[in-house]
Amino acid sequence: MKQIKVLGPGCPKCKTTYSNVLDALKQTNIKAGVEKVEDIEEMMKYNVLTTPVLMIDEEIKIKGRVAQVSEIIELLKK
Repeated sequence: MKQIKVLGPGCPKCKTTYSNVLDALKQTNIKAGVEKVEDIEEMMKYNVLTTPVLMIDEEIKIKGRVAQVSEIIELLKK
């Protein structure tokens, strides 16, 4: 099962990315653990300065912008 993390302090872009992840999972019926990381100290462990960040299986896929549903679906298929 894939593990997905959305890193961000809770800004509108972060919330949209998280929502888009849930939409992508619904559309594809892919099972994944989804975690929203809003704690600054936890985010610093990943050495990211721009949010939101979309991580799949501990690998940064998209950072600094909202991940679109279609993009997330493509990343999940890999």
